[in-house]
Amino acid sequence: MTTQSYALLALFLVVLLALSWPVGALLARVAGDGPIAGLDWLHKLERGLYRAAGVRGDEAMGWKAYAAALVAFNALGTLFVYALQRIQQWLPLNPQGLANVSPDSSFNTAVSFVTNTNWQGYSGEQTMSYLSQMLGLTCQNFFSAATGIAVVFALVRGFSARSAKSIGNFWVDLTRITAYVLVPLSVLFAVFLTGQGAIQNFSAYKEVQLVEPVTYTQPKNGPDGQPLKDAQGQPVTETVTATTQTIAMGPVASQEAIKMLGTNGGGFFNANSAHPYENPTPLSNFGQMLAIFLIPAGLCFAFGRMVGDRRQGWAILAAMTALFVVMAAGALYAEQQAHPALQAMGVDQHMSALQSGGNMEGKETRFGISASSLFAAVTTAASCGAVNGMHDSFTPLGGGAPLLLIQFGEVIFGGVGSGLYGMLVFAIMAVFIAGLMIGRTPEYLGKKIQSYEMKMTSIAILVTPVLVLAGTAIAVMASAGKAGIANPGAHGFSEILYAFSSTANNNGSAFAGLSANTPFYNWMLAIAMWFGRFGVIVPVLAIAGSLAAKQRLQVTAGTMPTHGPIFVFLLIGVVVLVGVLNYVPALALGPVVEHLQLYAR
Repeated sequence: MTTQSYALLALFLVVLLALSWPVGALLARVAGDGPIAGLDWLHKLERGLYRAAGVRGDEAMGWKAYAAALVAFNALGTLFVYALQRIQQWLPLNPQGLANVSPDSSFNTAVSFVTNTNWQGYSGEQTMSYLSQMLGLTCQNFFSAATGIAVVFALVRGFSARSAKSIGNFWVDLTRITAYVLVPLSVLFAVFLTGQGAIQNFSAYKEVQLVEPVTYTQPKNGPDGQPLKDAQGQPVTETVTATTQTIAMGPVASQEAIKMLGTNGGGFFNANSAHPYENPTPLSNFGQMLAIFLIPAGLCFAFGRMVGDRRQGWAILAAMTALFVVMAAGALYAEQQAHPALQAMGVDQHMSALQSGGNMEGKETRFGISASSLFAAVTTAASCGAVNGMHDSFTPLGGGAPLLLIQFGEVIFGGVGSGLYGMLVFAIMAVFIAGLMIGRTPEYLGKKIQSYEMKMTSIAILVTPVLVLAGTAIAVMASAGKAGIANPGAHGFSEILYAFSSTANNNGSAFAGLSANTPFYNWMLAIAMWFGRFGVIVPVLAIAGSLAAKQRLQVTAGTMPTHGPIFVFLLIGVVVLVGVLNYVPALALGPVVEHLQLYAR
């Protein structure tokens, strides 16, 4: 790693720590039911919303009622977003007259945004109207993020409750998280982005004159729209000179803000955060990385406050940070090495000071290798999916680092809410293993961990590897799955493995190179997204309900401390061990083989 990389990573972590502490305090207050200082007027609006919706704000829910409300709300959201795409051609705010989206793509996109995955098999500026972007996709960015935070609130209440039957009220949690946290932070961040150059308008696309005409060759189509072929069956081409370019417009900054803060990741444009209207400057790039980690890191501090022991939050944050630093450093190091194939050709790969040499393929030239590689590590650690470079063009090990970050279960900071409740599930497993080692009933935060909690923990941990590995196996055997591979061999296998890892773990970033906007992949990946989200959430809520009903035990001399370095080390070991056991054979067939082939040439 270069000095620039060390400095960037250190600065990022320091600023993140400074910003996430007050956010954690806000989240802990939002988890209660009282007004927030300085937002009393919003508390009155909150009560008015409950009355209008017929919801009793003081009504307690058991875990089954909480889970039923959560799944029903998200199922209705899926149907709404699907229907909106299917009829967008006839709805307002569609100045380009974009057509209705196909059924399989509409279903995939609806599931994607509802599950906080934001996997996109389409080109946003060519597919989605402004209304679909705002009313469908952006609204679900808020609701899916709020859903994840609500689940972690419910789980933490299970730890902090003293023999209670309730884990909260889903409707109250959803409303308070959206109103007090997501909307205010998004407004502030959207203003920052527009100040940097992100656009926010409802204009039709602009046709602008090129400074210099561009001449290129393209296949020629016949009157029926099909490509023409000559007598030998070869495509007929034509030379075209372009003098104008179409510049896409739209309400970008508002979607970009919640896209990052909610760890959603869905880009307004196909190029996502590599597009200058979504990510205009190096400062906006740094701000977007901070926004991705802001709430996940803040939730660790909120967790410590809610259980009455702030050291517990620091321990979880320390485990997350240690894993992230190792993986981010690995990605930065791999991408700053000279590409052996170019080196053999005598190509000088040391460019400007910003790029510092190394593998510039797939990187955004405005940001360079360090900022692009760190962004890749941040977005895959945090279940975000936004990208400012093409992971497909990373070196085998450089691309393997983001893939492995996803496969760890999106618990290294992870998505908003999902990262913390995922890490707490691993913490439950860690204390269970420790209990077996010392011959004592395991406890975590004063609650006994027994067979029921371990059954639910096992389901929550294993559901995503099953979806990833089974989906990958089906895709590499099915002709429809193999048809989407653009690169044969180990790299093509990595593309499929990444796609299912990304969707099942609700990340949403793509390795690129895989033609996934087909009925086969749209349906298969939608299934992985839905069960990867709710197949984990329901067992987590079951754990919350079980823990809430238990008495909270007093700390004794025999209680294993869960706030010190030994527990942090044990927790890191469990996360790594589970990831290794689940995915190393698959990784050996993809990035590892490709790396060996690269240096064997």
